[in-house]
Amino acid sequence: MTRFAQSRLAWVILAGTALGLELCAILFQYVMKLDPCVMCIYQRLAIFGILAAGLIGIVGHKNRFARLIAFFGWGVSAAWGLKLALELVDMQTNPSPFATCSFLPEFPAWMPLHEWMPEIFLPTGMCSDVPWEMMGVTMGQYMIGAFAAYLMTLLLFVIPALSANKPRQGFIADYR
Repeated sequence: MTRFAQSRLAWVILAGTALGLELCAILFQYVMKLDPCVMCIYQRLAIFGILAAGLIGIVGHKNRFARLIAFFGWGVSAAWGLKLALELVDMQTNPSPFATCSFLPEFPAWMPLHEWMPEIFLPTGMCSDVPWEMMGVTMGQYMIGAFAAYLMTLLLFVIPALSANKPRQGFIADYR
């Protein structure tokens, strides 16, 4: 698994799946006319983070530092996305007038993505709405599965890499 994690193919697969999810989001928004809520926009941004991590891995798959940056970006983005997906599903299954999402995303003032690229980052839907289901599973629930799968895959890549770098038990004794 360590060798595969260091291959360009692994990173192409990561970036490809993230790009596929981004394209699905665009399809849902513009072809199926489903309005994304602010939590959907944040999850879209988390997927962009995974895509960016994949691209870093593609370019720097042989460089340990680049892989470390890519692993970090992948982990942060997937964990943040999972947190957002769980919050969205909670808002949808337990609607409350006290637990709602904002109408506009709260991007930093120096990076107002919803103003720069409103076609992708401007929310037009409500978080408590469930505009789409397939086989009784909502889009938010599918995203929980997707982000959990990204995190589990990350663990499959990182744990062998970390254990491969551990010194052997008799390392010091071998050099006395």
